[in-house]
Amino acid sequence: MKLVTVTILTILGLLWSALVQAQQYPTKPIRLIVPFPPAETMDVMSRLIAPKLGERLGQPVVIENRPGASGMLGLDLVARAAPDGYTIGAGQGGNMVILPHTSRNIPYNVLKDFVPIALSTTNYLAIVGALNAPFKTIGEMVAYAKANPGKLTLATNGEGGFPHLAFEHLRTMAGFTFTHVPYKGASAIVTDIIGGQVLTGITSIATATPHVKSERVRMLAVTNATRVALWAEVPAAAEAVPGYESNGWFGYVAPAGTPRDIVVRLNAEINRAIREPEVSEKLSNAGLTLVTESPQYFAEYLKRDYAKYGKLVKDIGYTPQ
Repeated sequence: MKLVTVTILTILGLLWSALVQAQQYPTKPIRLIVPFPPAETMDVMSRLIAPKLGERLGQPVVIENRPGASGMLGLDLVARAAPDGYTIGAGQGGNMVILPHTSRNIPYNVLKDFVPIALSTTNYLAIVGALNAPFKTIGEMVAYAKANPGKLTLATNGEGGFPHLAFEHLRTMAGFTFTHVPYKGASAIVTDIIGGQVLTGITSIATATPHVKSERVRMLAVTNATRVALWAEVPAAAEAVPGYESNGWFGYVAPAGTPRDIVVRLNAEINRAIREPEVSEKLSNAGLTLVTESPQYFAEYLKRDYAKYGKLVKDIGYTPQ
């Protein structure tokens, strides 16, 4: 009986200590690791919300850019950090649900080494075509590809990247073939589509926008499930291939083992910052869709996306590099 009493008291003491720690949090600056260079989408979003978080939490949120290895370097630092809420990381679909299936040397386990905090935004890609292409709509593109096996040329930012897999997803659902032309940068993609060397490409909406508006390339579709407000006249690819959707996303994670109360608080404050008018307007204008859901929502979203792209990589026979 005495041993049981001591054990219960010990457990209660640990619970009380954790509660006090969560109530006092934070007592020092919080490090937010962005695994990309300055000025990229995740960096811009993080720098918009960091001051808002700092004001609400009473401690500065310090952005630390740690680019390298397609975002794996920075996320590895987060995974190895102390799970105390003072190191959090910015993640996105590319380095959390695509690279684990396309890279042989990923240093972290996405589903075990992180606890999801907040899924902040989703985004969609643009499918664009050359003006001299023998099609003007997404439906005509699919029909052309079916009628001319392998003749549809597609430019992306690299083998096994999110845009490449997003188009592979479209291909598997629609039943056509294409020839992949990988590039190292977005500017080269657009240059060759404008020149007609490549018939079509899939890239970020930010990259496509100026060239579509100047009428040097044609926007065929967006990869969102439905049409989007910023491009209401452009069809969703799902209008030609029912059920298709391939969106990217950006969110925040902490090392596995971070106390639940801290995760919940960070989630609430990140969501609050995202909803601030001066933040939400800039993100929406950049083609991002705001998400202000719970940690559980993000966890389920992450698991579904992880399984989706894992299956796709196997279905297309892609060999991890």
